Amino acid sequence: MVCIRCKMVVKSELQKLGIHQARVELGEVETREDITPEQLEKLDKALKNTGLELMDDKKSILVEKIKAVIIELVHYNEDEIKISHSDFVSKKLNQNYAYLAHLFSEVKGMTIEKFYLVHKIEKVKELLVYDDLSLTEIAYRLQYSSVAHLSNQFKKMTGLSPAHFKELRHKKRRVLGNV
Repeated sequence: MVCIRCKMVVKSELQKLGIHQARVELGEVETREDITPEQLEKLDKALKNTGLELMDDKKSILVEKIKAVIIELVHYNEDEIKISHSDFVSKKLNQNYAYLAHLFSEVKGMTIEKFYLVHKIEKVKELLVYDDLSLTEIAYRLQYSSVAHLSNQFKKMTGLSPAHFKELRHKKRRVLGNV
């Protein structure tokens, strides 16, 4: 689960099945009682109908946690980023970053760095279209070393300059769950 709506869907499906959850976090659910195999099968089917899925593979679960931490850092952090993404992920998950990076690449076929950059560019798009921030303020907020660095990375990943993108405004942003 990588979004707040996902948590709401999971809570709703658990409720429908009469399963009392103690905690629903991004990527994990803790229940008050054991779930029967029949309930688990029904939950899996209900979640698949909503575009979600159950994971019981420890590697996949950890990768989902990494994704959730990156998304939290980039999209739900209101302040400018003051820590490197590697330190943030490592501290948040209490794991060695080299191990997490290797695991993420193995499972997702892309590096954490690339995943982070894709989300940063999506955040830049959002800020360009919806906020009154200047490119300088956006660069500072998202921890770019300069406006030129942000602009070069933006153009490399989108094919457009930030100014041209802002003019277009109709260019659709990616749905976070599909990134």
